[in-house]
Amino acid sequence: MVLLAALLWFITFALQWTSFWIKISLSASLLAAVSLILQPIRREEFHFDLRAVLLGLASAALLYVIFWSGRAVAMALFDFAGRQIGMIYHKGDGTPLWVIALLLFCVTGPAEEIFWRGYLQRNLMMRFGRWPGWALATAIYAGVHVWSLNFMLIGAAAVAGAFWGAMYAHLDRLSPVILSHAVWSTVIFAVFPMR
Repeated sequence: MVLLAALLWFITFALQWTSFWIKISLSASLLAAVSLILQPIRREEFHFDLRAVLLGLASAALLYVIFWSGRAVAMALFDFAGRQIGMIYHKGDGTPLWVIALLLFCVTGPAEEIFWRGYLQRNLMMRFGRWPGWALATAIYAGVHVWSLNFMLIGAAAVAGAFWGAMYAHLDRLSPVILSHAVWSTVIFAVFPMR
């Protein structure tokens, strides 16, 4: 499955056909579908009660603040940071913001969490232990972003992957992590971008 993820992320980042947001949505959806076929996730992991909603929203806000602070530090340390951050946002050129928001909230965010945390990290934690599995899943998640050839994006994937992975390792539920990812990515790319 890791090789399939690497191939799909290569297609998403390296090949110049159709919208980036459509490619990432299709790639994440395919990974989620295959992972659910191979290993269905417990129903209770998808339960959206008040606690899951509050944790999801609060963690999305916290991660946004972490990224805002990280952006300021990166801009001070690296002369290429602003250009590379801009390149991330230019991937959406030509796609209406409402389409990007809809895809991120309804498709990409949930599908990525179903695969990266609900399938890959869960299996790595079962095999190597909770925190070693978390570390391996985070490294793989960041690693597949190497196809972007964008240091800032790889770093962002490492931070976000570590954050959502730690949430999943601690809570052992997908629902708050799915909501966190869906809300955070929608806000950071379509509502209050950090250009």
